[in-house]
Amino acid sequence: MSALCMLRRLQVLRHTTRLPSPQSVRGVATVLPKKEGDISDAFASLSGLQFQPLETRFADLKAQLIHGKHEKVYASWERLLASLREEVPLIAEAGPRIIPEIDFKDIDNPSEHFNHEYRKRGVAIIRGAIPEDEALQLKEGLRTYIRQNPQTKAFPPENPQVFELYWSPSQVRARSHPNLLKTQQFLMSYWHSKDPHALVSADHPTVYADRVRMRSPGDNKFALGPHIDGGGPERWEPEGYGRGKVYEKIWQGEWEQYDPWESSCRLPVISDMYNGNGSCSMFRMAQGWLSMSETGPFEGTLLVNPLLSRATAYFLLRPFFSPVKAAADPSADVFSSDFLASNNWRLDHQPNSWLHGASPGLGQELRGFLHPHLELHRTMTHVPTVRPGDYVAWHCDTIHAVDSIHAGKSDSSVLYIPSCPLTELNAQGLADLRDNFLKGLPAPDFPGGVGESQHIGRPQAEDVAAMTNDLGLQSFGLKAWDSTEPGLTPGQQEILNRSNKILGFYA
Repeated sequence: MSALCMLRRLQVLRHTTRLPSPQSVRGVATVLPKKEGDISDAFASLSGLQFQPLETRFADLKAQLIHGKHEKVYASWERLLASLREEVPLIAEAGPRIIPEIDFKDIDNPSEHFNHEYRKRGVAIIRGAIPEDEALQLKEGLRTYIRQNPQTKAFPPENPQVFELYWSPSQVRARSHPNLLKTQQFLMSYWHSKDPHALVSADHPTVYADRVRMRSPGDNKFALGPHIDGGGPERWEPEGYGRGKVYEKIWQGEWEQYDPWESSCRLPVISDMYNGNGSCSMFRMAQGWLSMSETGPFEGTLLVNPLLSRATAYFLLRPFFSPVKAAADPSADVFSSDFLASNNWRLDHQPNSWLHGASPGLGQELRGFLHPHLELHRTMTHVPTVRPGDYVAWHCDTIHAVDSIHAGKSDSSVLYIPSCPLTELNAQGLADLRDNFLKGLPAPDFPGGVGESQHIGRPQAEDVAAMTNDLGLQSFGLKAWDSTEPGLTPGQQEILNRSNKILGFYA
């Protein structure tokens, strides 16, 4: 296509999609700006902080959560430990094979085996989500963008592995790629709502801008251990996840009844109560990344904990229990069967203020000495070897980590692209994110500063229109949702209309 034809096309698209201006969206939703920094500011382990007890109010909070339910919670804990004793050896034996896979061409008709395993494990690989040559072009485009803009912040600064980039042409193109949008819809279809009128639509993905990882062979600085995104203490707090009673069954001593795939309870959640660099203000049904490299185990890749509901119940209940007989080495990562035995653990009737790896404003971290029964040295499992264009996804409560050392011979490069449904909270977040995109500022959940506002080659709104379809523009908040499309439920119609108003398309 000639330059003149492209210009005319952009002019038509700019008119027909009625792209909003920065002035028209400013102030639609309000997020306090983050301080300037990098990914090390999001985790205690990367910023040199120590895990320690929190302020005393958390002891009272813990007491309130299980008040009058001590016997049920203790019995539930015993059942949970018994279940972990069964599951841990299965994961350790299977290794990467335990993670279900599906080809992109098959996502319209997944097998029952895949359905069952994804729901149980909370992790999946979608092979060939975009063509391999396109994924390699995205990586080369990133390298060009970084070369053009040497002022880009990264961690660690002396040998960058994780870049504070959110609006590069490659990221914008990947997020709006029709195949990725379809993949997000597929992954979010595994969620359900007990409320048929819940204001959530998994059929309408919303953009969440995240960083870039281009990890070099030999790197051992980006050694991010087991952690969970989406808040820390918020999971125990009444004004955090407690707003939706997300984990109520666990606090009631019925962990087996907890449903990690129920969406309506998560709609009122506040997952970022402390405006921290390690929190996420939007509801991500699945986190994920698009591979731009061929990368295998121990080559700077991802590790996941495929225990989903059991691991969630464990790390939430762990702060309520203490060992009767302490371990010989409390800082160890591996413990004896006697130490792990359920009769060596008691429920604290006078809770302390520990939340074991949770710190306000930082990501929730897990360690062997804090969470011994998860046997993280056995259950943190490498994802299988991936190729450029493969997409790896994990449930928003899944424990995950990265290789402590990149022992491979080539780069391990990914674009972080999660799956976010359309909700009121996400529409508000999208309004802020769109505003930052138009200005070239960092995504609202991440460290602030001037970001890419002065970067050469940063895409504009009309560039998005040139590289995607209507759904892609809508996911960016650059085109109104169509609440008259056939097949919508009343709840979907309502959330589309409300979102259009939040995004400034309706008066």
